[in-house]
Amino acid sequence: MELDNTTYNDLSIFQAEEEFSIFHKLNFTRTVEGREWLLKFFRNPFSDLRQIQETQHIIRTIYNNLNDWPLTITNGTVMVIERFYDSNIDAMPGANFLNALTYKVFHAADFSLVRYSLTHFADFVRGMHQLIDLFENNNAPVLIRSYLHRAKDLMNKKQIQELRQLPAGTKFNLTQTIYFGAFVRDHFKSPVFELINIYGRFDAWYSMALSTQRFNLSFPEFVVQDQPLIDAKQLYHILLPTPVPYDVQMSKESNFVFLTGANMAGKSTFIKAVGSAIFLAQLGMGVPATNMRLTIFDGLLSNINVVDNIIKGESYFFNEVQRIRNTIMKINDGRKWLVLIDELFKGTNVQDAMKCSFTVIQGLIKIKSALFILSTHLYEIGEELKREGAHIF
Repeated sequence: MELDNTTYNDLSIFQAEEEFSIFHKLNFTRTVEGREWLLKFFRNPFSDLRQIQETQHIIRTIYNNLNDWPLTITNGTVMVIERFYDSNIDAMPGANFLNALTYKVFHAADFSLVRYSLTHFADFVRGMHQLIDLFENNNAPVLIRSYLHRAKDLMNKKQIQELRQLPAGTKFNLTQTIYFGAFVRDHFKSPVFELINIYGRFDAWYSMALSTQRFNLSFPEFVVQDQPLIDAKQLYHILLPTPVPYDVQMSKESNFVFLTGANMAGKSTFIKAVGSAIFLAQLGMGVPATNMRLTIFDGLLSNINVVDNIIKGESYFFNEVQRIRNTIMKINDGRKWLVLIDELFKGTNVQDAMKCSFTVIQGLIKIKSALFILSTHLYEIGEELKREGAHIF
């Protein structure tokens, strides 16, 4: 699904003040790698039904196994492994007692680092094997099985199997430190970084599943049809602590919702709630609603937080007009779009705003491949819009 940076900002998917973003609220990843994978997912919502349903299946599967999720892999574990390979550790000799003792005496700092790092290597491979065991006898989605099959192959080394079978918290003796340390240093760098990447993807999926549980989200149903559709019951904005839920119904026959009302009546919140729910749905995540049916949208565009540009000499009104112009040009392609507009033409006087708004809305309503939600204080144009087929709230 296509979104531009303006829409990401308007919907608070990402924010400069991160704690006020949807991404921050739904981010339960345990590693930096997991956070990077979650960012990739958020920056690339799907437009393909198969991919959406596949991700829904993955999240449901992990959701059903959250109580058994391995917690031995932490960000600290991954950081120690990465720093181990960044350190200039001297080569280790053969793993016998005399060699190990000599290495400890003459390379004390390296020996200590290797022994400390091995506890984290052991935690990591144990955690990966717990993931494999968790889903091996499960009717898991193809993607889960394929990544875990690859992980199993990468760890199918005698030394790694021995390492993971040691009890958690084992203090490595002299020969064990040299034996395992030499192997992970010289033969396991490439496999372990691939394993970290695999775990990062699972960490992101885990975050999406845990969000579904924590916030009681429901998986939407996608309808395959040529005309756009949104049918949601008790939909609300996920960032609000005490939200007011709405029922939303939009289709080709009622493709325009016109919102009027006083300041702080909830118009902007409603617009953003619908937009963010569509976004989450096309990530394959659950949505903040009791149930929701919708078609796949090819794009999502907003016109909410327009600003002027002093450096370029562009006024607020100029940028409003430019944004509307670009929106109209973009959505005239026959694809399914959701367009969200808050306070159209608020950068000019009331009379001009009414004339411009009515002209623009008349044109937008005719684009039946798109759905529109627009708010304004200009309630006077509401009666005219009813005759054009808009729903007035």
